[in-house]
Amino acid sequence: MSKGMYVPKESQPKQGGAAAKAKDGKRKMVAQNKKARHDYAIIDTYEAGIVLTGTEVKSLRQGRASLTDGFVQIDGNEAWLHNAHIPEYFQGTWTNHSVRRKRKLLLHREEIDKLASKVQETGHTIVPLAIYFKDGRAKAEIALARGKKEYDKRQTLREKQDRRESDRAIAAAKRRQRA
Repeated sequence: MSKGMYVPKESQPKQGGAAAKAKDGKRKMVAQNKKARHDYAIIDTYEAGIVLTGTEVKSLRQGRASLTDGFVQIDGNEAWLHNAHIPEYFQGTWTNHSVRRKRKLLLHREEIDKLASKVQETGHTIVPLAIYFKDGRAKAEIALARGKKEYDKRQTLREKQDRRESDRAIAAAKRRQRA
């Protein structure tokens, strides 16, 4: 910027840095549970904060986590994430976290009450779908889900395969038209 020229603050370029990059509202995906979308019919999804220790956050920032065996349980008006695997932080010392400890999820009271009442119905469960960073904070996407039967899973796979084949056929036809 040259001397003497006034530029309004809104039009000045933003400063770089972690805080500026984190505030853009985008998700930085750490882990996804693709198996959950295959095994369960997703009814409703929720975004929850996660209570983590420092070494867990550092390990997540390195993109290291797994949700394949994870599940959410409502216990005493609190939601807990069980069996989520966040490996130990390499540079951690004796303060490192245990790998599969249960972690508290931060939800509104109404959301917890609604989830608790739905889980008591037969066939409903709460599964974690993803862990990601949003605005610099670790979040978990959890879902109220109902287990699929084996034939439902096969039907879903068949529909997915049919969709993929039709997309390929359309793309091939477009390529032929251009040539």
